[in-house]
Amino acid sequence: MARRGSQAPPPPDFEENIIDVDVSEEMRGSFLEYAYSVIYQRALPDARDGLKPVQRRILYSMNEMGLRPDRGHVKCARVVGEVMGKLHPHGDGAIYDAMVRLAQPWAMRMPLVDGHGNFGSLGGDDAPAAMRYTESRLTREAMLMVASIDEDTVDFRPNYDGQEMEPEVLPAAFPNLLVNGSSGIAVGMATNMAPHNLGEVIAAARHLIDNPEATLDDLMRFVPGPDLPTGGMIVGLEGIRDAYESGRGTFRTRASVSIENVTTRRKGIVVSELPYAVGPERVKAKIKELVNAKKLNGIADLKDLTDRNVGLRLVIEIKNGFNPEAVLAELYRLTPMEETFGINNVALVDGQPRTLGLRDLLQVYVDHRIEVVRRRSAFRRRKREDRLHLVDGLLVALLNIDEVIQVIRQSDDAGQAKQRLMRIFELSEIQAQYILDTPLRRLTRYDRLELEKEKEQLRREIAELTAILESETKLRKVVSSELSDVAAEFATPRRTVLLESSGQTRSAVVPLEMADDPCLVLLSSTGLLARTNSADPLPAEGSRGPHDVLVSVVRTTVRAQVGAVTSAGRMIRVDVLDLPTLPPSATPPSLAGGAPITEYVDLDPGETIVGLGTTDDSGAGLALGTEQGVVKRVVPDYPANRDEFEVIGLKDGDRVVGAVQLDTEEQNLVFMTTDAQLLHFKAALVRPQGRPAGGMAGVKLTPDARVLWFGAVDTTRENHVVTVSGSSTALPGTQTGAIKIADFADFPAKGRATGGVRSHRFLKGEDTLLLAYTGPTPLRASAQNGKPLDLPAVLGRRDGSGDPLQTPLAKVGGPISPPAPETPPSQQTD
Repeated sequence: MARRGSQAPPPPDFEENIIDVDVSEEMRGSFLEYAYSVIYQRALPDARDGLKPVQRRILYSMNEMGLRPDRGHVKCARVVGEVMGKLHPHGDGAIYDAMVRLAQPWAMRMPLVDGHGNFGSLGGDDAPAAMRYTESRLTREAMLMVASIDEDTVDFRPNYDGQEMEPEVLPAAFPNLLVNGSSGIAVGMATNMAPHNLGEVIAAARHLIDNPEATLDDLMRFVPGPDLPTGGMIVGLEGIRDAYESGRGTFRTRASVSIENVTTRRKGIVVSELPYAVGPERVKAKIKELVNAKKLNGIADLKDLTDRNVGLRLVIEIKNGFNPEAVLAELYRLTPMEETFGINNVALVDGQPRTLGLRDLLQVYVDHRIEVVRRRSAFRRRKREDRLHLVDGLLVALLNIDEVIQVIRQSDDAGQAKQRLMRIFELSEIQAQYILDTPLRRLTRYDRLELEKEKEQLRREIAELTAILESETKLRKVVSSELSDVAAEFATPRRTVLLESSGQTRSAVVPLEMADDPCLVLLSSTGLLARTNSADPLPAEGSRGPHDVLVSVVRTTVRAQVGAVTSAGRMIRVDVLDLPTLPPSATPPSLAGGAPITEYVDLDPGETIVGLGTTDDSGAGLALGTEQGVVKRVVPDYPANRDEFEVIGLKDGDRVVGAVQLDTEEQNLVFMTTDAQLLHFKAALVRPQGRPAGGMAGVKLTPDARVLWFGAVDTTRENHVVTVSGSSTALPGTQTGAIKIADFADFPAKGRATGGVRSHRFLKGEDTLLLAYTGPTPLRASAQNGKPLDLPAVLGRRDGSGDPLQTPLAKVGGPISPPAPETPPSQQTD
């Protein structure tokens, strides 16, 4: 007995047979077998139907399971089990991953699986749910891939254990490889094919069918470039032509963005489409990384507002003072908002991996589709010929129904009856058997008419199919017509924009930070605040726009501050950069794109904004006029470390009614009172005072009068005076009165602290001025909601009563037309 652990001796008839194998040869052979399996059974698609084996097996199995678009969804786990058990002897993870991709609309230009549940997210940011939770069925497009598969259109082969049959290729009624693209990594080779637009690809395929000698340039007239499922932009088309010619090339894809006013104070870059296979989480993570590392400047905030209703929406807020275009260029350069896509069109052709250009891909598909239609036509003709053979036998039996019944009754068994029918009526075995199997109730006169009609129909169809099979031209025409029907039903508009540009991501002429350029800050009578791109006024003539009646215009620079003067005598600083910018050529000129001034300043109850001023020592200072007739010029010694401060010490019950930034001391200050008095005098007559001072007498008021309007005019320009009269006791909405426009030159200047001259003569029932304004033409008026209203063009006498008011006015003011700055003496020329 052998000891425990000792090796038993070999049997007596054992013959030792040791074969020496070269390790390098064994490794080479094993590696080639592995590489062959990966290339042909996993990673590369077939150029005919554009599917990898696992994708083909999924679609075929789902079709066999009856998971069509008009049926209900089933659990994906059931489909995966069916595919794995019958056709694909690999892991369920690989099958489910392939199935998920077929259902993702951001991965497939035409999804082939209709999924219910969580199938992941764009860019792979979120993993799909497990197969036990998700459900699926075929899409209508997928039915085109398997259409006519039961009509001997493709070859079948045994599955891995020889118990089932599977198709070598699907009939593919549309060019799936070009439409949906493909990607895969094999051994020693890889494929990466971009999706395209169905309508464009079919148009190119039909052109190739009609013109077999078509060149690449001819086909690119129909297929100018890829059409990615996620849209976006393709920048530079040179690489696309290289890929279409040789099968390899690169191009750059960019996100689709727009620059919008995302808040009242800031502009933002809104991303609505991302490059192919790039998800929002990846973009957000990269932007945050660059901002934290201080490699990307100008980003104030990043918000992801994506939902199922609006789709993708990334909002990148830009800091004030930075050019959105320049920041966008940096985003393209540094983040996945611009990606390079490398085309490598490797696919299997006759079982061999080949790199194919656009023409080769279309030619392989067209040849496949022609073969499918030829085999389908031959199958259908055989079926109709077989049916015609049976119909001919039935008609013979109907014409000799009594004899047929007698022959059957006199026969000992079915076999003898069949033989006697074949001999007596010269029928084939198939015809005789079919007659015996046919119920007697079908052998009626009515069925004879139906059979004769069917016979004619079968002969006509057989003739048509024979003509197709015998004529290559007709066969190609059928293929082209079917492709046209597919395009008419399933084609969608192009999503990806093609740009011829070379794609420079940064323009040297656009600085990242906004320059401190001159601009105008505008305040409308409805309380909207905005700025222009330059110090040149917007056009004042032509059509009117809403909110275009101005109460204050200040010339400043983009990086400066302006002061908003309130009726309580306060000045509040506002950063010009925070203001929305009007278009460079606003036609009609309008502040409708401005923001309410209450977005920038906090006001007490009853406090209003009466004008704007600069916060530096430019010009001749700030002039103020109060309701009780006080005038003041403020010494610009504004505190640098305070955002708000007083500019006048008001008496009890008094309030500021007007504030204007003076360009020179030669401008005239104008008071207009409720009792229709107008006083104007040189600004030089008012001595500048410090901020706490209460000002000096400006206009002498009667006991019941108050100042209605205060401002300044340049006497070197043409100015007009607008007065609107009415009753102080009339209820709101019932006001009637008169309006008058007079030439300002008709009003003589008077000394400060005098009563001025009469500007309007009241009629019966009138006792006050409701509105008043003095300024340059063209004058502007509007309703309470900012809607433009017309003013009468006729000038009235200085102390006239005016014309009856046809439409109630809410605001009267001037256009966007401030006086031009004076040229400094150092720049004057003789």
